Amino acid sequence: MAKKPDWSKEEQAVQAVQLAFDLSNDIQRAFRVSAALQDMSTADMVRKVLQLPYRRARARPRLTVTLKDEDFELLAQKYRLDPQDRAAIRHRVAEELQGFARNYLTDSGH
Repeated sequence: MAKKPDWSKEEQAVQAVQLAFDLSNDIQRAFRVSAALQDMSTADMVRKVLQLPYRRARARPRLTVTLKDEDFELLAQKYRLDPQDRAAIRHRVAEELQGFARNYLTDSGH
């Protein structure tokens, strides 16, 4: 009897189809906010609404941002760091983002 091929996760991911939907800003915001309040990714929130299997909690909760060389230059100036010391810049950015979140969460105006 022939054995089913043992697909790696990467090969299985290649077989998946990503769909994109052009929805209004209000609808997109509703999904993002609802997902954030439930500690879910937006994609998992969509899967939940569609009653498909989804992760109950984020596997790696993190924020991402793409920085160009010019951005590192600007941040290095802002923090008075060497533009080549990207680890130090990353550390300072993390501190600033954490400070923003602390202030946002404790500010009664939000």
